[in-house]
Amino acid sequence: MKKRVVITGLGCISPLGLDVDSTWKAALAGKSGMGPITHFDTTDFKTKFAAEVKGFDPASLFGAKDARRMDRYTQFAVAAAQQAVADSGLQITDENRLRIGAVVSTAIGGFGTIFEQMGVLMKGGPSRVSPFLVPMMLPDTAGGMIAIYLQIQGPNIAVVTACATGTNSVGEAADVIRRGQADVMLAGGSEAVINPLPMAGLNNMTALSTRNDEPTRASRPFDKDRDGFVMGEGSAVLVLESLEHAETRGARILAEVKGYGSTNDAYHISAPSENGRGASDCMRMALTDADLGIEDIDYINAHGTSTYLNDKSETAAIKTLFGERAYDVPVSSTKSMTGHLLGAAGAIEAMFCTLAIRDGVMPPTVNYETPDPVCDLDYVPNQPRQKQLETVMSNSFGFGGHNATIVLGKVNGAKAN
Repeated sequence: MKKRVVITGLGCISPLGLDVDSTWKAALAGKSGMGPITHFDTTDFKTKFAAEVKGFDPASLFGAKDARRMDRYTQFAVAAAQQAVADSGLQITDENRLRIGAVVSTAIGGFGTIFEQMGVLMKGGPSRVSPFLVPMMLPDTAGGMIAIYLQIQGPNIAVVTACATGTNSVGEAADVIRRGQADVMLAGGSEAVINPLPMAGLNNMTALSTRNDEPTRASRPFDKDRDGFVMGEGSAVLVLESLEHAETRGARILAEVKGYGSTNDAYHISAPSENGRGASDCMRMALTDADLGIEDIDYINAHGTSTYLNDKSETAAIKTLFGERAYDVPVSSTKSMTGHLLGAAGAIEAMFCTLAIRDGVMPPTVNYETPDPVCDLDYVPNQPRQKQLETVMSNSFGFGGHNATIVLGKVNGAKAN
């Protein structure tokens, strides 16, 4: 029998706050993390705003020397992981460190470092390039640095599936525990690419909102007047444990990872299939894995990017799977407040789902003003909604046709604290 997996700790660095509590309070208040870009000069850019992390001081956390040797995405990841472990009350010792691992991933990785060092190369030649370039830019460096800082020696993997990365990371980490290769896994994602090159590329794809005169109202998932997503940055990490391990050490249990699904559209490199077939198959797979039916889902945290194609396709996918019940299941997109954290998006949304279960409240989709006939579900518009939640679903979809879904729920038949 597969082991049951529970969530016992949370940590995050986000555009809404530098920890879980401040981020969650801001989300429930419907606050926006968007504002003018400060990371670079946007004079020639179509989009001049993003959801930046504000007030983050890596030198105070890691020391100036070590901070300089980590890309910003890695700094976020290590900080979030440290918070999550502290929140869980887990004590890491010589006796258990081999049974503790991590799947903390990224969609793009250390792109800020690549961009900076490319400038160094072009200006000063190859001898001026940092010897730390390669380890700073790799997508597995966040997990490696987390292992070093926390001294955990169990399975350590980076899953890269574009914007599905965070959700895949939670699902894959849970599976490591299910099959008995670890007792505890840190799971999540991190991203820091508010940078001229990806912003320019996404602008030229017409993927980003250009609502420069009102950035806090720019991310408007499922709204008829949506015009693209808002780039975000940050990290979220969850502590996952086998139920047996959590109960033995008397851990506070927040929720259970009940199911996980992962599929591919096999349709287009950057656009979702119009009927949402791959996404609906993914949600169905997660429900089957959880041994649950559509009647068991109380809330869906949508991928909900605020692009025309994604929101239309995800709505179609939910209708395909849930049928008429789709109109009775509340759906919201927290990207309306955090922006799109790319490889970290699914991780922070898994965190939001965990807190929604804990507190009995669904975060809103803000900036929902004008209904779209092709997006006609209950999107929890503009205000949080109180509801006791037994089981929730979280979706993430990424370039390359990647789909990932997790099902989280209250822990039944266990000594939850």
